[in-house]
Amino acid sequence: MDFNVKKMVKDAGAALSRAIQLTEEKLGTSEKTELDAYFENLWSRAENTKNFTEKIVKNTEAVLIPNPGNRIEDYIYEKIEKQRPSRLSNLEYLGMDMVEAGTVLGPGTAYGSSLIKVGQWEQKLGQTERDFIGSAGMCFTQPLRKFLETEMKTIIKEKNLLEVKRLDLDACKNRVRKARSMLGQPTKDGVSPEVALEQAERELRIAQSEFDRQTEITKLLLEGVGSSHAAHLRYLYEFVETQARFYSQCTTIMTDLQRELTSLSSSPSVSPTQNNTIPDDMKKAKSIYDYTAKDSTELSLKANEVIYIKEIQNSDYYLGKNSKNNQGLVPKAYLEVIT
Repeated sequence: MDFNVKKMVKDAGAALSRAIQLTEEKLGTSEKTELDAYFENLWSRAENTKNFTEKIVKNTEAVLIPNPGNRIEDYIYEKIEKQRPSRLSNLEYLGMDMVEAGTVLGPGTAYGSSLIKVGQWEQKLGQTERDFIGSAGMCFTQPLRKFLETEMKTIIKEKNLLEVKRLDLDACKNRVRKARSMLGQPTKDGVSPEVALEQAERELRIAQSEFDRQTEITKLLLEGVGSSHAAHLRYLYEFVETQARFYSQCTTIMTDLQRELTSLSSSPSVSPTQNNTIPDDMKKAKSIYDYTAKDSTELSLKANEVIYIKEIQNSDYYLGKNSKNNQGLVPKAYLEVIT
Protein backbone atom coordinates (compact mmCIF):
# COMPACT_ATOMS: atom_id res chain seq x y z
CA MET A 1 0.00 0.00 0.00
CA ASP A 2 1.39 3.40 -1.01
CA PHE A 3 1.39 6.21 1.53
CA ASN A 4 1.59 9.89 0.70
CA VAL A 5 3.87 10.89 3.54
CA LYS A 6 3.71 14.59 2.81
CA LYS A 7 -0.09 14.57 2.83
CA MET A 8 -0.19 12.58 6.07
CA VAL A 9 2.20 15.04 7.73
CA LYS A 10 0.20 18.00 6.42
CA ASP A 11 -3.12 16.53 7.65
CA ALA A 12 -1.62 15.73 11.04
CA GLY A 13 -0.30 19.26 11.31
CA ALA A 14 -3.69 20.73 10.39
CA ALA A 15 -5.45 18.52 12.95
CA LEU A 16 -2.99 19.62 15.65
CA SER A 17 -3.43 23.27 14.69
CA ARG A 18 -7.22 22.93 15.01
CA ALA A 19 -6.92 21.22 18.39
CA ILE A 20 -4.67 24.00 19.67
CA GLN A 21 -7.01 26.68 18.32
CA LEU A 22 -10.06 25.04 19.94
CA THR A 23 -8.26 24.69 23.27
CA GLU A 24 -7.15 28.34 23.26
CA GLU A 25 -10.71 29.44 22.46
CA LYS A 26 -12.05 27.51 25.41
CA LEU A 27 -9.38 29.04 27.64
CA GLY A 28 -10.23 32.49 26.31
CA THR A 29 -6.71 33.15 24.99
CA SER A 30 -7.66 33.17 21.31
CA GLU A 31 -10.33 34.96 19.28
CA LYS A 32 -13.11 33.10 17.51
CA THR A 33 -14.71 34.10 14.21
CA GLU A 34 -18.45 34.47 14.80
CA LEU A 35 -21.08 33.77 12.15
CA ASP A 36 -23.70 36.43 11.46
CA ALA A 37 -27.07 36.48 13.27
CA TYR A 38 -28.96 35.36 10.15
CA PHE A 39 -26.84 32.23 9.87
CA GLU A 40 -27.20 31.49 13.59
CA ASN A 41 -30.99 31.79 13.34
CA LEU A 42 -31.02 29.38 10.39
CA TRP A 43 -28.89 26.90 12.32
CA SER A 44 -31.11 27.19 15.42
CA ARG A 45 -34.21 26.47 13.30
CA ALA A 46 -32.52 23.44 11.73
CA GLU A 47 -31.49 22.06 15.13
CA ASN A 48 -34.99 22.49 16.53
CA THR A 49 -36.47 20.87 13.42
CA LYS A 50 -34.15 17.88 13.78
CA ASN A 51 -34.75 17.39 17.51
CA PHE A 52 -38.53 17.70 17.39
CA THR A 53 -38.85 15.60 14.23
CA GLU A 54 -36.96 12.81 15.99
CA LYS A 55 -39.35 13.05 18.96
CA ILE A 56 -42.46 13.12 16.76
CA VAL A 57 -41.33 10.09 14.74
CA LYS A 58 -40.45 8.15 17.91
CA ASN A 59 -43.75 8.94 19.65
CA THR A 60 -45.87 8.31 16.54
CA GLU A 61 -44.28 4.90 16.05
CA ALA A 62 -44.90 4.13 19.74
CA VAL A 63 -48.61 4.96 19.23
CA LEU A 64 -48.88 2.90 16.04
CA ILE A 65 -46.84 -0.07 17.35
CA PRO A 66 -46.98 -0.09 21.17
CA ASN A 67 -44.82 -3.22 21.50
CA PRO A 68 -41.15 -2.06 21.58
CA GLY A 69 -40.00 -5.52 20.54
CA ASN A 70 -42.07 -5.30 17.36
CA ARG A 71 -40.64 -1.84 16.64
CA ILE A 72 -37.09 -3.18 16.97
CA GLU A 73 -37.96 -6.10 14.70
CA ASP A 74 -39.38 -3.75 12.06
CA TYR A 75 -36.26 -1.55 12.28
CA ILE A 76 -33.94 -4.53 11.75
CA TYR A 77 -35.89 -5.79 8.74
CA GLU A 78 -35.87 -2.28 7.29
CA LYS A 79 -32.09 -1.94 7.73
CA ILE A 80 -31.34 -5.28 6.09
CA GLU A 81 -33.88 -4.40 3.37
CA LYS A 82 -35.82 -7.62 3.85
CA GLN A 83 -39.58 -8.13 3.80
CA ARG A 84 -40.95 -8.50 7.30
CA PRO A 85 -43.21 -11.55 7.81
CA SER A 86 -46.89 -10.65 8.18
CA ARG A 87 -47.82 -10.10 11.81
CA LEU A 88 -51.41 -10.21 13.10
CA SER A 89 -52.62 -7.48 15.42
CA ASN A 90 -53.73 -8.14 19.01
CA LEU A 91 -57.34 -7.53 17.97
CA GLU A 92 -57.06 -10.23 15.31
CA TYR A 93 -55.65 -12.71 17.84
CA LEU A 94 -58.50 -11.85 20.20
CA GLY A 95 -61.01 -12.38 17.40
CA MET A 96 -59.53 -15.78 16.49
CA ASP A 97 -59.75 -16.95 20.11
CA MET A 98 -63.36 -15.79 20.39
CA VAL A 99 -64.37 -17.61 17.21
CA GLU A 100 -62.65 -20.78 18.40
CA ALA A 101 -64.30 -20.51 21.82
CA GLY A 102 -67.73 -19.96 20.31
CA THR A 103 -67.29 -22.97 18.01
CA VAL A 104 -66.27 -25.26 20.88
CA LEU A 105 -68.88 -24.00 23.36
CA GLY A 106 -71.63 -24.37 20.81
CA PRO A 107 -72.59 -22.05 17.96
CA GLY A 108 -76.20 -23.05 18.55
CA THR A 109 -76.20 -21.36 21.95
CA ALA A 110 -76.71 -17.65 22.55
CA TYR A 111 -73.26 -17.28 24.12
CA GLY A 112 -71.45 -19.37 21.50
CA SER A 113 -73.04 -17.63 18.53
CA SER A 114 -72.34 -14.22 20.07
CA LEU A 115 -68.69 -15.12 20.69
CA ILE A 116 -68.30 -16.11 17.05
CA LYS A 117 -69.97 -12.93 15.82
CA VAL A 118 -67.92 -10.65 18.08
CA GLY A 119 -64.74 -12.54 17.17
CA GLN A 120 -65.36 -12.04 13.46
CA TRP A 121 -65.87 -8.30 13.96
CA GLU A 122 -62.77 -8.03 16.16
CA GLN A 123 -60.76 -9.62 13.36
CA LYS A 124 -62.21 -7.10 10.94
CA LEU A 125 -61.31 -4.30 13.37
CA GLY A 126 -57.78 -5.67 13.67
CA GLN A 127 -57.32 -5.75 9.90
CA THR A 128 -58.53 -2.15 9.70
CA GLU A 129 -56.01 -1.21 12.38
CA ARG A 130 -53.19 -2.91 10.46
CA ASP A 131 -54.16 -1.03 7.30
CA PHE A 132 -54.11 2.24 9.26
CA ILE A 133 -50.65 1.53 10.69
CA GLY A 134 -49.29 0.84 7.20
CA SER A 135 -50.90 3.95 5.72
CA ALA A 136 -49.72 6.19 8.57
CA GLY A 137 -46.19 4.91 8.17
CA MET A 138 -46.15 5.59 4.44
CA CYS A 139 -47.64 9.09 4.60
CA PHE A 140 -46.06 10.38 7.82
CA THR A 141 -43.30 8.58 9.74
CA GLN A 142 -41.38 7.24 6.73
CA PRO A 143 -41.04 10.65 4.98
CA LEU A 144 -40.00 12.28 8.26
CA ARG A 145 -37.41 9.59 8.93
CA LYS A 146 -36.10 9.98 5.39
CA PHE A 147 -35.67 13.73 6.01
CA LEU A 148 -33.59 12.98 9.12
CA GLU A 149 -31.46 10.38 7.37
CA THR A 150 -30.78 12.36 4.19
CA GLU A 151 -31.29 16.12 4.24
CA MET A 152 -30.55 16.61 7.94
CA LYS A 153 -27.46 14.41 7.83
CA THR A 154 -26.13 16.43 4.89
CA ILE A 155 -26.71 19.69 6.75
CA ILE A 156 -24.90 18.42 9.86
CA LYS A 157 -22.01 17.13 7.75
CA GLU A 158 -21.59 20.50 6.01
CA LYS A 159 -21.95 22.38 9.31
CA ASN A 160 -19.19 20.26 10.84
CA LEU A 161 -17.01 20.96 7.80
CA LEU A 162 -17.71 24.67 8.26
CA GLU A 163 -16.48 24.43 11.86
CA VAL A 164 -13.25 22.85 10.59
CA LYS A 165 -12.83 25.69 8.07
CA ARG A 166 -13.50 28.18 10.84
CA LEU A 167 -10.80 26.68 13.08
CA ASP A 168 -8.35 26.75 10.15
CA LEU A 169 -9.20 30.40 9.49
CA ASP A 170 -8.72 31.45 13.10
CA ALA A 171 -5.46 29.50 13.34
CA CYS A 172 -4.24 31.38 10.26
CA LYS A 173 -5.25 34.71 11.84
CA ASN A 174 -3.21 33.83 14.90
CA ARG A 175 -0.19 33.00 12.75
CA VAL A 176 -0.50 36.34 10.96
CA ARG A 177 -0.67 38.19 14.28
CA LYS A 178 2.35 36.30 15.53
CA ALA A 179 4.29 36.99 12.30
CA ARG A 180 3.54 40.71 12.54
CA SER A 181 4.78 40.80 16.10
CA MET A 182 8.10 39.35 14.88
CA LEU A 183 8.77 42.18 12.39
CA GLY A 184 12.08 43.98 13.06
CA GLN A 185 13.56 40.96 14.83
CA PRO A 186 16.51 38.95 13.49
CA THR A 187 15.99 36.21 10.89
CA LYS A 188 15.20 32.86 12.46
CA ASP A 189 15.69 29.41 10.87
CA GLY A 190 16.73 31.07 7.62
CA VAL A 191 13.32 32.73 7.15
CA SER A 192 13.04 36.49 7.61
CA PRO A 193 10.01 37.88 9.53
CA GLU A 194 8.85 39.62 6.33
CA VAL A 195 8.80 36.35 4.38
CA ALA A 196 7.06 34.55 7.26
CA LEU A 197 4.40 37.28 7.36
CA GLU A 198 3.87 37.10 3.60
CA GLN A 199 3.42 33.32 3.77
CA ALA A 200 1.03 33.60 6.76
CA GLU A 201 -1.07 36.22 4.97
CA ARG A 202 -1.25 34.03 1.84
CA GLU A 203 -2.47 31.07 3.94
CA LEU A 204 -4.98 33.41 5.60
CA ARG A 205 -6.41 34.49 2.25
CA ILE A 206 -6.83 30.85 1.20
CA ALA A 207 -8.44 29.91 4.55
CA GLN A 208 -10.77 32.92 4.35
CA SER A 209 -11.86 31.95 0.82
CA GLU A 210 -12.56 28.34 1.84
CA PHE A 211 -14.43 29.48 4.95
CA ASP A 212 -16.61 31.92 2.96
CA ARG A 213 -17.37 29.25 0.35
CA GLN A 214 -18.33 26.67 2.99
CA THR A 215 -20.46 29.26 4.79
CA GLU A 216 -22.50 29.87 1.62
CA ILE A 217 -22.93 26.14 0.98
CA THR A 218 -24.15 25.53 4.53
CA LYS A 219 -26.39 28.58 4.46
CA LEU A 220 -28.13 27.40 1.28
CA LEU A 221 -28.81 24.01 2.87
CA LEU A 222 -30.13 25.64 6.04
CA GLU A 223 -32.44 27.88 4.03
CA GLY A 224 -33.85 24.73 2.42
CA VAL A 225 -35.26 23.65 5.80
CA GLY A 226 -38.11 26.10 5.16
CA SER A 227 -39.16 24.03 2.13
CA SER A 228 -38.92 20.91 4.28
CA HIS A 229 -41.36 22.47 6.74
CA ALA A 230 -43.88 22.90 3.90
CA ALA A 231 -43.47 19.22 3.00
CA HIS A 232 -43.82 18.18 6.64
CA LEU A 233 -47.06 20.15 6.81
CA ARG A 234 -48.45 18.08 3.93
CA TYR A 235 -47.40 14.88 5.69
CA LEU A 236 -49.17 16.10 8.85
CA TYR A 237 -52.44 16.76 6.98
CA GLU A 238 -52.28 13.32 5.35
CA PHE A 239 -51.70 11.69 8.73
CA VAL A 240 -54.75 13.44 10.22
CA GLU A 241 -56.89 12.38 7.24
CA THR A 242 -55.69 8.78 7.58
CA GLN A 243 -56.38 8.79 11.31
CA ALA A 244 -59.85 10.29 10.85
CA ARG A 245 -60.69 7.67 8.21
CA PHE A 246 -59.50 4.90 10.53
CA TYR A 247 -61.66 6.03 13.46
CA SER A 248 -64.65 6.43 11.15
CA GLN A 249 -64.19 2.86 9.91
CA CYS A 250 -63.90 1.63 13.51
CA THR A 251 -67.14 3.38 14.42
CA THR A 252 -68.92 1.78 11.45
CA ILE A 253 -67.62 -1.68 12.34
CA MET A 254 -68.67 -1.43 15.98
CA THR A 255 -72.10 0.00 15.06
CA ASP A 256 -72.65 -2.95 12.72
CA LEU A 257 -71.55 -5.34 15.46
CA GLN A 258 -74.03 -3.83 17.92
CA ARG A 259 -76.79 -4.25 15.33
CA GLU A 260 -75.79 -7.89 14.76
CA LEU A 261 -75.77 -8.64 18.48
CA THR A 262 -79.20 -7.07 18.88
CA SER A 263 -80.43 -9.29 16.06
CA LEU A 264 -78.92 -12.37 17.70
CA SER A 265 -80.48 -11.61 21.08
CA SER A 266 -83.93 -11.32 19.50
CA SER A 267 -83.57 -14.60 17.55
CA PRO A 268 -84.89 -17.86 19.06
CA SER A 269 -82.14 -20.07 20.40
CA VAL A 270 -81.99 -23.83 19.98
CA SER A 271 -80.22 -24.24 23.28
CA PRO A 272 -81.91 -26.99 25.33
CA THR A 273 -82.01 -24.69 28.35
CA GLN A 274 -83.91 -22.04 26.39
CA ASN A 275 -86.24 -24.06 24.20
CA ASN A 276 -87.26 -27.62 25.04
CA THR A 277 -90.06 -27.77 22.46
CA ILE A 278 -89.21 -29.92 19.44
CA PRO A 279 -91.52 -29.81 16.40
CA ASP A 280 -93.55 -33.01 16.16
CA ASP A 281 -92.15 -34.03 12.79
CA MET A 282 -88.49 -33.21 13.58
CA LYS A 283 -85.70 -34.54 15.78
CA LYS A 284 -82.77 -32.80 17.39
CA ALA A 285 -79.23 -33.45 16.13
CA LYS A 286 -75.70 -32.15 16.66
CA SER A 287 -73.14 -31.64 13.89
CA ILE A 288 -69.93 -33.64 14.26
CA TYR A 289 -67.84 -31.57 11.85
CA ASP A 290 -68.00 -28.27 10.01
CA TYR A 291 -69.96 -28.52 6.77
CA THR A 292 -70.02 -25.96 3.95
CA ALA A 293 -73.10 -25.94 1.73
CA LYS A 294 -72.36 -26.74 -1.91
CA ASP A 295 -75.34 -24.77 -3.21
CA SER A 296 -78.45 -22.91 -2.05
CA THR A 297 -80.36 -26.15 -1.36
CA GLU A 298 -77.96 -27.17 1.41
CA LEU A 299 -77.35 -25.88 4.93
CA SER A 300 -73.89 -24.96 6.24
CA LEU A 301 -72.96 -26.14 9.74
CA LYS A 302 -70.36 -25.51 12.39
CA ALA A 303 -68.99 -28.35 14.51
CA ASN A 304 -71.15 -29.01 17.62
CA GLU A 305 -74.00 -26.92 16.25
CA VAL A 306 -77.44 -28.14 17.39
CA ILE A 307 -80.21 -28.21 14.74
CA TYR A 308 -83.58 -29.85 14.01
CA ILE A 309 -83.71 -32.52 11.33
CA LYS A 310 -86.37 -34.32 9.35
CA GLU A 311 -85.93 -37.73 7.72
CA ILE A 312 -85.97 -37.92 3.92
CA GLN A 313 -86.86 -41.39 2.60
CA ASN A 314 -84.24 -43.18 0.47
CA SER A 315 -81.72 -40.35 0.92
CA ASP A 316 -78.31 -39.83 2.51
CA TYR A 317 -79.45 -36.37 3.60
CA TYR A 318 -81.63 -34.91 6.34
CA LEU A 319 -83.66 -31.76 5.94
CA GLY A 320 -82.18 -29.48 8.60
CA LYS A 321 -83.28 -26.23 10.26
CA ASN A 322 -80.88 -24.11 12.39
CA SER A 323 -81.51 -21.56 15.12
CA LYS A 324 -81.97 -18.79 12.55
CA ASN A 325 -84.73 -20.79 10.84
CA ASN A 326 -82.53 -21.38 7.80
CA GLN A 327 -83.33 -24.71 6.11
CA GLY A 328 -81.42 -26.98 3.79
CA LEU A 329 -80.10 -30.46 3.15
CA VAL A 330 -77.36 -31.82 5.43
CA PRO A 331 -75.44 -35.10 4.93
CA LYS A 332 -76.36 -37.71 7.54
CA ALA A 333 -72.67 -38.55 8.02
CA TYR A 334 -72.10 -35.07 9.51
CA LEU A 335 -74.81 -35.39 12.17
CA GLU A 336 -75.40 -37.23 15.41
CA VAL A 337 -79.06 -37.63 16.42
CA ILE A 338 -79.79 -36.53 19.98
CA THR A 339 -82.26 -38.86 21.69
